Amino acid sequence: MRLSEFTQAVADEFGAAYGQVVTRDLVLVDLGDRTPQQALSAGIAPRDVWLAICRTADVPPERWHGAGLPAAPRN
Repeated sequence: MRLSEFTQAVADEFGAAYGQVVTRDLVLVDLGDRTPQQALSAGIAPRDVWLAICRTADVPPERWHGAGLPAAPRN
């Protein structure tokens, strides 16, 4: 996942305005108690940050694939 895809996935899931709040303020325990912005600045891959957001914010697993990526296979 590229940073642009990460940004689009956040906006698609949370809306543009609230997505900015999420990336600035949501603390991700999975990533060392960092916000998404801090995690990205520390060099953590956008895909890993996106998945941590999904887990923390209870995004349904069927929407974890993110923007610009194929949907996960259905069982």
